[in-house]
Formats: sequence, structure tokens, C-alpha cells
Amino acid sequence: MARGAQRRIARSTQLSASYVVLILVGCVVSLPVVWLLITSLKTEVEYMAYPIRIFPAIPQWDNYVKVFTFGRFSYLGVARNTLFLALSSSILTLITSSMAGFAFSRLRAPGRDKLFLVVIATLIVPTIVTIIPQFMVFARLGLTNTYWPWVLWGLMGSPFHIFLFRQFFASFPRELEDAAEVDGCGPFRTFWRIFMPNAKPAIATSFIFAFGGVWGDYFTPLIFLTDAQTTLAVKLSRAYADPMGNRLITITLAATVVYVIPLVTLFFLGQKHILKGVVRTGLKG
Repeated sequence: MARGAQRRIARSTQLSASYVVLILVGCVVSLPVVWLLITSLKTEVEYMAYPIRIFPAIPQWDNYVKVFTFGRFSYLGVARNTLFLALSSSILTLITSSMAGFAFSRLRAPGRDKLFLVVIATLIVPTIVTIIPQFMVFARLGLTNTYWPWVLWGLMGSPFHIFLFRQFFASFPRELEDAAEVDGCGPFRTFWRIFMPNAKPAIATSFIFAFGGVWGDYFTPLIFLTDAQTTLAVKLSRAYADPMGNRLITITLAATVVYVIPLVTLFFLGQKHILKGVVRTGLKG
């Protein structure tokens, strides 16, 4: 009895300590977000004031209105560019990567596993190493200052997403394919009618990661696109400015809050599917 009570006390103490550590880590991680939200409601004078004032005297909700109405910065126009680029690239990446993942996991072919190792090996190559050669190729083809590079990258698939789908499809029982073959389904119909409808966790995980990668990308649009075609990540880095060229930091921070809302919303909508996808792909293979 005494030992059981001691064990329960030890477990509750350990659990309480774990919660305290998690709460402290959560507070530390949340500080930049809290600072961003609070500062986006300040005036420029309050932002520049010293000593620092943590909270604004009067919250400047008008900063969020100026995000969309500021004459020298077309937020909605740049947002349309970013949304089109992120959606088209992520959908194409999802389709091609899922087909490649299905082939690597379910179809038998000579050299399949060796080719898959080559695909996985490309994950260790930093993007910075290949971006300049790719720019030179696209420049020779006349495809810079267009969205064609993102379309072509999407059509080629992504090693990470191929790996994700390959691991997920490998967890499917063989009986599904056998039943599909009995019904006269070929590999494509089996993939499209059997595997994809049951791959919602992997689809959600792949789409959110691909969408977030393009939506938050700064370096690639900076190199490939002109100012008229660029994305929000590049545009916001240059900040809002008044006619004299002085940066309007608080409005820029308000625009940053608006910028991250789609990603946060997308994550919360697909959170359950992401967890299922990560768990299932982590347990298999």
C-alpha cells in the first residue's frame, strides 16, 4: 500500500513538473508572437519611445485598415500573386508526389529501391546550392519573371512529399490491391479510387507543408520575380513607408499578422490529419 502511494505521488510530481516545463517553454516560444500582436497596435511614436512601453495607450486598430488601404502598397494584389503561386505549386506537388509515392511503395520494378534511395539522397542537398544553376537554366529558357518555374517544380514532385506518400501507402494492406485487381482495376485506377480516398492524412499533411513552403518562401521569389509579380514575403521585407521614405513599422507588423493568418488557419483546420499522417508515416518503413 505504502509503495503504491509513493509511486502515485512520484508520478503526479513528475507529471506536474512536466506541465510546468511545457508551460514555461510555451510562454518563451509565444513571446515573439505576443510582441508582434501588441506592437502592431501601437503608433509609430509609441514604437520608437524610450523607455519601452509594453502596451499601447490606445490600440490602433486603424493599422489593420491601413494594411489594405495604404496607397503605395497593394496588399491584396500581392496576396493574389502569393495565393495563386502557393495553390498551383502545392496542388501539382501533391498530385505528382502522391503518384510517385504510390509507385515506389506498391509497384514492383527492377531498381525501384535504388532509385528511391537516389530520390531520398536529394533531400540532403541544400536549396542554396541548386538555386543559381536553376536560375541560369530558366533564364536561358526565358522563364524568369514568370510563374513557370513553380509549375515545373510542382510537376517534378518533391522528394520529401514522395517519401511521405511512400511511407503512408506502404502501410496499406495488400488485400486492397488484390480486391481491386479482381474487380479489373489497373494500377492507376487502384491508386485513384482505392488509395487516394483513404489517404486524407497524407494529403492534408503534404498540402499544408507544400502550401506553407511557397507562401513563406522569401529567397526564391526574390531571385526569380520582378517587383510587380513578387510575393508577400518579399514585399513585406521592404516594409511600408511614407512618401518621405520613412518606414512605418507598426503598419508593417500589422500586415505581418494578416500574412500569417492563412497559415495558422490552415494548420488548425488540418491539425488532426497532420498528426495522423506524421504518426503513420513515422511508424512504417
